[in-house]
Amino acid sequence: MLVKDIDFGGNLILAPMAGVTDIGFRDVCSYFGADATCSEMLSARAMYHNPKKTALMTICSPREKIKIGQIFGHEPDIMAEAIANPLLNHYDIIDINMGCPAPKIVKNGEGSALLNDPLLASKIIASCVKSTKRPVSVKFRLGVRQDNSLEFGRMCEESGASFVTLHARTTEQGYSGQADLEAIARLKSALKIPVIGNGDVVDKVSYDKMLATGVDAVMIGRGAQGTPNIFSELKNLEYDKNLMPIIRRHVELLREHYDEEFITKYMRKHLLWYCSGLKGEDRIKVATSPSIDESLKIIESYFNN
Repeated sequence: MLVKDIDFGGNLILAPMAGVTDIGFRDVCSYFGADATCSEMLSARAMYHNPKKTALMTICSPREKIKIGQIFGHEPDIMAEAIANPLLNHYDIIDINMGCPAPKIVKNGEGSALLNDPLLASKIIASCVKSTKRPVSVKFRLGVRQDNSLEFGRMCEESGASFVTLHARTTEQGYSGQADLEAIARLKSALKIPVIGNGDVVDKVSYDKMLATGVDAVMIGRGAQGTPNIFSELKNLEYDKNLMPIIRRHVELLREHYDEEFITKYMRKHLLWYCSGLKGEDRIKVATSPSIDESLKIIESYFNN
């Protein structure tokens, strides 16, 4: 996929996921073949008023190829100021989140709440595009309750977005049900800018179904949780099936920036995803362990057995 002068070199993108796509996870997904990676959701208002709070979330790994920083907010001027913040200087592309279904985000008029206010959404996009020479993209859902993705996608294009990503579920659906691949195909057919498909890609079969919609690239979120090697599998690349070195690298990268208490608690979900087959007492120990090193010993024993 080519966006302005940026060549992705492939069509596989790691989706932005709050509390998931940390520097370590983005690094290992890049190692396994992700052509582009997205940051966690970055609050434009937090960057404007207290950038130190967001600074750690914007750090990238040298392994990352095309780096996409995703911001969210509902105020055009604050969003434009966020894009101009030096913390985002090392990102190649800026993505605007207009799809997050989290109640606290929607209640604030942000994320997928903007699907019900296309005029405001257009002002935000135009303001962001004006504030940077980098490509600006928009990630959104089908709609809040009903599908208005075609109209919304056209608005994004007219407002200056370089490409769009459609997660083919409504806000009300959350992550339930199935992604509407026909809606993605309709959007792709209607727009001149690139369209990225997102939703339910977890293996080669689902990947091929997404490609059949005609999309320019595929974004993978939950399908990579615990299985960053999915990118190698989809590219038919050989890789070491022993994930233990990868898990340790994930932890060590976090250690360069965070304290042990944070890492121990934060990594619990990642470790349980990496070892989905872990059962019984060992699983409980990993979920409650006060020490990341103790958790790693349990995980290593799991892989050895």
